[in-house]
Amino acid sequence: MDKSIFTDKTKPPSEKDLAAALGKTLVLWNEIIAFVQAQYPAAINEWDFPGEKYGWNFRVKDKKRAIIYLLPRANYFKAAFVFGQKAVDAVYNSAISEEIKKELAAAKVYAEGRGIRLDVKTKKATGDIKRLAAIKLSN
Repeated sequence: MDKSIFTDKTKPPSEKDLAAALGKTLVLWNEIIAFVQAQYPAAINEWDFPGEKYGWNFRVKDKKRAIIYLLPRANYFKAAFVFGQKAVDAVYNSAISEEIKKELAAAKVYAEGRGIRLDVKTKKATGDIKRLAAIKLSN
């Protein structure tokens, strides 16, 4: 099971905890959050504990929905999105990598839409993640 590195429900991760867990990818974590906030200044940042099975995750959201989820792991993190059909179509018609388009096409469809999780281990991953966040915000 792929689970957050932070599993203690009684203790949301601190900045120090996050820095220790993510190591050199912390700068990428902060870059993605800053990008989303620049696109949507009213965004709300919050830690969430959806249950023991998942542990703590971080989300950036607007009033009604999550824009992006950041899921801390040991020395990296995952960026997760849930896209409605309109946004899925926009992804297919964008400059997003073919690999991500295939993953989205294969994703299980839920009432909220299709969900994907992408590993962020290097700077290379941030370009597509920013494009996906922009699509999410515009749909």
